[in-house]
Amino acid sequence: MYWAALFLPSLALDVFTRAWSSDDAAQRFVVASGGKAPLVVAASAAARDAGIGPGQSITSALALAPDIVLRDRDPDAESRALASLATWMLRFTPQVSLAPPDALVADIGGSLRLFGGFAPLVTRMTAGIEARGFAAQWGFAPTASAALLLAHAGDPAPVRQPRDLEAILRPLSLEHLGIDPATLAILAAAGIGTFGQAAALPRDALARRCGQALVTSLDRALGACADPREPYRPPPRFEARLELPVPVADGEALGFGVNRLVHELSAWLGARGLGVSRLTLTLTHERYLRQRGIAPTLVPFTLGAPARAPAHLTGVMRERLARVTLSAPVEAIAMASDETSPLAGFNLGLLPGDEASTVTVPLVDRLRARLGDEAVVSLSPHAEYRPERSDRTQPAHTAAASSSPRTRKHVAAPLPLPEAPRPIWLYDAPAPIGERMEAAPWVLKDGPERIESGWWDDHDVRRDYFVAETPDGEIAWIYRDHRHGIDDGEWFLHGLFA
Repeated sequence: MYWAALFLPSLALDVFTRAWSSDDAAQRFVVASGGKAPLVVAASAAARDAGIGPGQSITSALALAPDIVLRDRDPDAESRALASLATWMLRFTPQVSLAPPDALVADIGGSLRLFGGFAPLVTRMTAGIEARGFAAQWGFAPTASAALLLAHAGDPAPVRQPRDLEAILRPLSLEHLGIDPATLAILAAAGIGTFGQAAALPRDALARRCGQALVTSLDRALGACADPREPYRPPPRFEARLELPVPVADGEALGFGVNRLVHELSAWLGARGLGVSRLTLTLTHERYLRQRGIAPTLVPFTLGAPARAPAHLTGVMRERLARVTLSAPVEAIAMASDETSPLAGFNLGLLPGDEASTVTVPLVDRLRARLGDEAVVSLSPHAEYRPERSDRTQPAHTAAASSSPRTRKHVAAPLPLPEAPRPIWLYDAPAPIGERMEAAPWVLKDGPERIESGWWDDHDVRRDYFVAETPDGEIAWIYRDHRHGIDDGEWFLHGLFA
């Protein structure tokens, strides 16, 4: 086993600033601790340039930069972000574990050959974390605890062999071990401040004075005892929320934040082997507007077939958001999966670049996003002999989803049709053509095919259908109506052949 530890030193800030685009980088943003005397927990680069730093009072921060944007720390958002990153890390290894409140560990030993070695794998993981808007510190070691210690200390140099752990961990501060402040104070009073100094003490005496937890932490880091980690499992339903640093009043301006959520959704779908066919975007308005009774704006999305490629999902959402008119500024975006089904992945290629694939958004999805769900429908067969009643319209996604075991519906099998030609284009209502046939001859090429049905619902038909060539050279489907006798009915045009 070989462990990679991911430490997020500015997670409290990143859960807000990851919704920023490059145009917002100059914003002075501060995360406060809350309470009666709030302190600065984290500050953006622009705020730090103004002299604002962690531990400073908010009053002092406002004196230095009155235009700062303040947000209280959101521990729930930090937990959701950590879980989202753990879900994304599952694409590299099946063994990922949370190390709350701001770190996780992953066993990458079995993934090194698959991804071309240590350096390419770390490059891909680092690029992915940064693309999601998080600052990361890595640690690599044969034990999970040692990797966490190195990540907190900001030492990304990989430790290859267990025998090297003691020498490398010896100078590191005990503050990086994650032990409680009271224990740190006891050790500091005795002049013990580094990992090596604590590890050199007798274990029994150290356990009596500082507790067994400290001894266990030291031994786990050195590999002297087992370090069990509970594997992370993605939730059964995707739900994600993104707080915006400042309210947004334009639907198109939400695209950057929505793109962040789409990548989280894609990672969750990949980890569970699913594709999404229906999802909902919830746009939450400002707090004072919610208190006035203004409900969140719901934007449902329906796809023609299950999908999980980020380019596909982003393309559909961009089209749909362009049609959304916001009733008020939006301060948070939430995304939830409503309907999913199994979706197979693709194999990695043997040659470099083989795994790269061009993702195209199906036309049906683009039309539904641009025109609305009701504007695009599909036809399904219906058990009926009368041609104008032999099909039904349904939402375009229903036919694609019906092949999934979770969404399959029992539909009556259509009646067997005779082996006769059928046109693709049927008229909404048959058109009389008696006068047109008298003006110029129509050539009957095939028929007759008799259709007689509907006596039970007062819409009975008795027709003889023919394939005919019009004077203009078109191939048409016509019939003679015999409801009132034989060979005395009118002629009607019912469809055209392509």
